[in-house]
Amino acid sequence: MYALLVRLVPIARWVLTALDTWVAPLADLAIRAALFRVFFYAGLIKVSDWNGTLQLFQVEYAVPLLPYAAAAVMATTDELICSALVLAGCGARLAALPLLVQAMVIQFSLGAINTNYDSLEHFLWMAMLLVVIARGPGRLSIDHLVRRRVLDTGMN
Repeated sequence: MYALLVRLVPIARWVLTALDTWVAPLADLAIRAALFRVFFYAGLIKVSDWNGTLQLFQVEYAVPLLPYAAAAVMATTDELICSALVLAGCGARLAALPLLVQAMVIQFSLGAINTNYDSLEHFLWMAMLLVVIARGPGRLSIDHLVRRRVLDTGMN
């Protein structure tokens, strides 16, 4: 049995290295693409009918502590700009923070008032955003390219 385990260890190392090298970066990119899809398209919908968006923020959303017009501008800006930065992996950790706050407001503030906004989907967004914040955007990102360039330059 011990001899079998000894032979399996290099295979397991190879498999884990392959997963880390090839699958993890694709998974990181897939998470970022999914977040982009959700938030960017929500922003496009808001921009396409700005009067309807303002009415929605005034009547339906009624975000506490913010005037409805300011909340609409902030949410739309976050959805369009931050989601594109997350997708590109450019300042992704920082760009994911406003989207996380927005998802939390949707779930915990609006969801407490209206059960239509109380959804497992928001928790999935929050989990994916936390992955980006905690782990970074991964190797298929502008952040990774910049980090490599800075480290390479700093070493010479």
